Amino acid sequence: MADSFSLDLPQRPRRLRRTASLRALVEETQLHPADFIAPVFVVEGDAAPEEISSMPGVFRYGIESLITECRELAQLGVPAVALFPKLDAKLKDDEGSAALHEDALILRAVRAVKKAVPELTVITDIALDPYTTHGHDGLLTTSRDDVDNDRTVAVLAKMAVLHARAGVDLVAPSDMMDGRVGAIRRALDGAGFHGTGIMAYSVKFASAYYGPFRDAVGSAQAAGTRLLGKATYQLDPANRRSALTELALDEAEGADIVMVKPAGPYLDIIRDVRNATQKPVAAYQVSGEYAQLQAAAKLGWLDLKKTRRESLLAIKRAGADMILTYFAKEMARELRG
Repeated sequence: MADSFSLDLPQRPRRLRRTASLRALVEETQLHPADFIAPVFVVEGDAAPEEISSMPGVFRYGIESLITECRELAQLGVPAVALFPKLDAKLKDDEGSAALHEDALILRAVRAVKKAVPELTVITDIALDPYTTHGHDGLLTTSRDDVDNDRTVAVLAKMAVLHARAGVDLVAPSDMMDGRVGAIRRALDGAGFHGTGIMAYSVKFASAYYGPFRDAVGSAQAAGTRLLGKATYQLDPANRRSALTELALDEAEGADIVMVKPAGPYLDIIRDVRNATQKPVAAYQVSGEYAQLQAAAKLGWLDLKKTRRESLLAIKRAGADMILTYFAKEMARELRG
């Protein structure tokens, strides 16, 4: 005999989950190709794209193949790329002097992409770690046990002007030096680049999730410095209030877009930043976040398509307006059907 028991419930939230079309009508957060910024790695030469072992499906591109990749991204509706160079070790030194070369790889890459795919927004990293032998984001002090904040900022400001001159749309200082956003804004304006924006890595934590990226750009720290970590300039993962201090400083200094990095382990910080600012908020789903999903999927423990989508939904739901993600191309293709 069937159980005829029925609850007297005026509110049944499951009513709006009953069918796929009902669920679509009430869906609060949606992903679109225009939400994504694709980080892309650039190398010298014309060889075929080289896959990064710790980041399956992510490649380093020579400039010709970079243009092909950028065209494909634009055709899929991804509006922006963030370019990161991997330099030959012979070009590196303690001072990161190759960052100020007029014909640097990254500058040639920017010029090529802007000429070939002018509708694409191009963002470049303003930091010295790809250029230094020691792998830090700035110039070391004489004692080599700290990064010289103010001397580093002076170099970053010059670097930003070079990138603006090459045609970049947004410079993205990722170094976490004090005062660098204001110095870069003054340098850009002083050189006449009033329209070049600053996407500031305002809230960048000293995270263990960056390992594959450092492999990708060859910035693993070398022997010879007693400062083995980046905790003296990147934020402590234990600290929440510090994020808002950094945010307020970058806003006051002229940041156009503010960023939280990493994204997935810091959803609470993304929400705090979103609540504290009227600026557009970016979040960077970093290499370690990407790699762990790829590894678990390869072992058959997770469904890659479902988990990558859920992870990106969570970042957007937390308050990010745009997401830097190595899944940009695949997600854009999936969302376009």
